[in-house]
Amino acid sequence: MLDSLKVTVLAEDSVPYESPLLGQHGVSFWLEAERHGHVRRILVDVGQNPDALFFNIEHLGIPLKETDAIVITHCHYDHTRGLAKILNAIGKKDLPVIAHPSLFRLNFISEPFFRHVGVMQGDEADDLRKAGAELVLTGDPLQLMPGLSTTGEVPRVTDFEEVGISLSTVTENVAVEKDLMKDDIALTARIRGLGAVVVTGCSHAGIINILRHSLREDEKLEAVIGGLHLVEASEERIRKTAAALEEFSPSLVAAGHCTGFRAQWTMHGAFREKFALMSSGTVFQFRAQKQEGEGTQ
Repeated sequence: MLDSLKVTVLAEDSVPYESPLLGQHGVSFWLEAERHGHVRRILVDVGQNPDALFFNIEHLGIPLKETDAIVITHCHYDHTRGLAKILNAIGKKDLPVIAHPSLFRLNFISEPFFRHVGVMQGDEADDLRKAGAELVLTGDPLQLMPGLSTTGEVPRVTDFEEVGISLSTVTENVAVEKDLMKDDIALTARIRGLGAVVVTGCSHAGIINILRHSLREDEKLEAVIGGLHLVEASEERIRKTAAALEEFSPSLVAAGHCTGFRAQWTMHGAFREKFALMSSGTVFQFRAQKQEGEGTQ
């Protein structure tokens, strides 16, 4: 397990009052995970405006060139745009970029008109490799270090969760079909004596599906951080999501980006002081707690 985890929100749809930072529609996180004195720095998603991201990174003092790996939670442009430019700024060779194998597919909406919303030109696989990426594309969970891993592809088991937006793709047989966003992944960090922290980009797989897939039996959920994509959800789905999330008894629910005001309001009502908003520059810190019977060293 990890000894500590620090999650810094680099990009988000909102900024705090009187903040000098920039907001953008999208999300990006900087994770600093420590275990036995070893620190790994993980960039999770990159938003859609690299210039705004670089601005925030500079003001927050983030050592971008020390990035050890990048995790992309799903294909959408507001999580992937400018990735090649960011890789060039990091300046490393063979930097792991971890994502689902279907990341680079065509992904589009048809309302109010046809528009591709997946990975954009300039950030496709060859572009990323030329910029220094070593693409690690897998549908399985992947351990980044002991205590920190991706979820891999998330099974859909609840009867009330859905992608949250009407999306389509083109299959290998060139047929148009509904896109179920199977590439939606999250990260799970386990902090010694504290519990699991789940960091999610948009939760297109459904946050309850993600938690049921990620958590071990009887494992304590310390925190959920990220977008829950309930912005266009029905009141019924929002209520069911909040009720199901309450069953996990998290110590923190930090929901932003695509969560939507109605869902944030409901979550605040359910969790009160355990609920927090995300904004550019928000920091969440988790440290290991001494377990019963554990002495000092």
